[in-house]
Amino acid sequence: MRADTTRFLNDRLDWNLLRTYLAIMQERSLSRAAARLYVTQPAVSQALKRLEDALGRKLIERRGTHFVPTQAGEEVYRIASDIYGTISHLETGLDERTADITGSIRLLTVSRIESRVYDEFLAEFHSAYPRIDLQIEVMRSSDIISSLLQKTATAGLSLCRTPVDKLEMRCFLRQRYAIFCGRHHRLFGLSQLTMEDLLAENFVSFTSDQIGDSLSPLTVFRDQRGFTGRIVASSPSLDEVRRLIYAGYGIGCLPEHIVKDDLARQRLWRLPPEEGLADVDIHLLWHRERKRNAAEEAFFDAMERCMQRHALAERL
Repeated sequence: MRADTTRFLNDRLDWNLLRTYLAIMQERSLSRAAARLYVTQPAVSQALKRLEDALGRKLIERRGTHFVPTQAGEEVYRIASDIYGTISHLETGLDERTADITGSIRLLTVSRIESRVYDEFLAEFHSAYPRIDLQIEVMRSSDIISSLLQKTATAGLSLCRTPVDKLEMRCFLRQRYAIFCGRHHRLFGLSQLTMEDLLAENFVSFTSDQIGDSLSPLTVFRDQRGFTGRIVASSPSLDEVRRLIYAGYGIGCLPEHIVKDDLARQRLWRLPPEEGLADVDIHLLWHRERKRNAAEEAFFDAMERCMQRHALAERL
């Protein structure tokens, strides 16, 4: 890159273009990026073109309604993410008022959210706002949504299959579910199994695994593939479903990333199909009309910076 071009980028490149590009890459959609940034889709398209013109590189290859980042686009995303993280730390470090913000946050969450990014977010938030009290309550997704609609909580991390009137939702984690059996099950350790080998097996299920509920994609999969086994045990708790699968009550669906240690220790065994069943999203939810205190505003600002810095795939 020529020296005059380098000086141009250093002196003239608009940070807002990079911020828009981060949103495009993280949402994988121009329209969703526009909604996230509260601007129009043409404005997002124009910002992308201006950034490509400024860098002299094609960043995104469009394929119908989808796009694929080029090699340059991937590198710009990596660099922009690093820049955003540095700016976020600088902003918090220079704002002496953060240590003085007080108040309470009530966060509702489903059980067993395993994410290094989420853990680091909580650590950084407490370091920046040591006088804010955080109350986290574990609930079923349906109870989380009900509480948010009643405006009794700051936010929720919950399964939510369809949009809910008056609630805003942002995808925070995308979990891939697959089928497993436990060490005490007759299929444990068997290789070269096919889907036909599973159709008559009994199931361990989540109580939200039914048509119309949060985990209904798992029910739809079983119905479409022709499973005939009974649901012999169920629980709203991921840990209890995993325990029942290990104990041999039946086969069952669990998030792939959560059971890696169980597979390594040979407590669980992966079953077909190899590609898994379905993606199930955990959303950050909040009531759009609920008034926030200073602590809650700080929480949402910090969550926004966290999601800007880390793409969806990086959060698991």
